[in-house]
Amino acid sequence: MFATTGFARRTAAAAVLAVAAFAAVPACADDGFPFGFEMTLDAAPQGGSKRIPTLEIGDNGEAKLDLWCKAGKGQFSVAGNTVIFVPGPLQDRDCPPARAQADDDLVAALSEAETWKRRGDLVSFIGPKALRFRINTN
Repeated sequence: MFATTGFARRTAAAAVLAVAAFAAVPACADDGFPFGFEMTLDAAPQGGSKRIPTLEIGDNGEAKLDLWCKAGKGQFSVAGNTVIFVPGPLQDRDCPPARAQADDDLVAALSEAETWKRRGDLVSFIGPKALRFRINTN
């Protein structure tokens, strides 16, 4: 039989810890939740405007929304692939009714999202209505 020395046990333990630490790191760092990034909704502009909604998520989940017409803040909470968005008050900028409704619908869809996924620069919020945003890389 082989006797296990203290050195061999420490080496084996270090190897196990190294493998465990490597396994805990995501295979691709850009697959994590986009904290600290600004994203643009993957949608066409509303008629008569070039504006497309953007969402900026801070490192602690604080969110800044700049929508088709309105603007506001909110908070994201994330655990694994589960997401919760709590909107704050929106500033009404004397919007035409159609744009105001589109903004309200977008905030409602974000609030109803239950999960999220990311593939490269595309981030999807999935609930009754799926929303897809593209991370601004410029």
